[in-house]
Amino acid sequence: MGKINIKRVARLFSIPIILLACTAHATGGDAAEYIPHEGWDELWREMMIDIAAIGIVFAILTAYLLIRYKRKSPQDAGTAKKLSPVAALGWVLIPVFVFLADDIYLGLENFVHYKKFRNVPQNAYTVEVMSYMWGWEIEYTEGIKTQNEMRVPVGRPVHVKLKSRDVIHTLFMPDFRVKWDALPGTVQYLWFYPTKVGEHVMTCTEFCGTLHSSMHGKVIVMTEDDFSRWVEENKPKQGGAV
Repeated sequence: MGKINIKRVARLFSIPIILLACTAHATGGDAAEYIPHEGWDELWREMMIDIAAIGIVFAILTAYLLIRYKRKSPQDAGTAKKLSPVAALGWVLIPVFVFLADDIYLGLENFVHYKKFRNVPQNAYTVEVMSYMWGWEIEYTEGIKTQNEMRVPVGRPVHVKLKSRDVIHTLFMPDFRVKWDALPGTVQYLWFYPTKVGEHVMTCTEFCGTLHSSMHGKVIVMTEDDFSRWVEENKPKQGGAV
């Protein structure tokens, strides 16, 4: 048997990987209809399904090999046959291909979600969040200011501009699967899409001093009518802040 061209075999295995990665990138969906927490949840489900499927296949293969080639008696000695170059490459490249293809696919899916997450919809409602030790000051476009309580309308993207008055803080909204750093001297941002009326936790996940654990608040998602009514009742009458 002639020598195996390693580079040719590597290229042969790399083609399906590249095609799979391109498929993940091309099937990213419409960014205009994107809802961040649903996208991240779907990616998590895909990852769990992939891990479970690959794990089950390899567990079955391992169990088969253990049973098929188990020692019949203490005196038995192994007589492993020498693998051919093709078989040796197969045992190395096939598992590598399976895991690498899956990793690249999930990595590209993650990148697609990240790009959408960094692209704020044009119809988003904007609020500014000033972080400080140890709380959140939320300022609305209507001039309203609240402390540790963010009120937003349901069914509309919310664009959060993040600032810090002192040290690095991190705004985390677990129910919406969004998290971003607030850095002194810069304006950062994130956005989320509330789909149901209710209350949600927002908290700081960057250690910022002795009272870091008390730096939390809530996001109150309201109906459009209730939110409009709240704005009318609380916005400054003569240009002053509430």
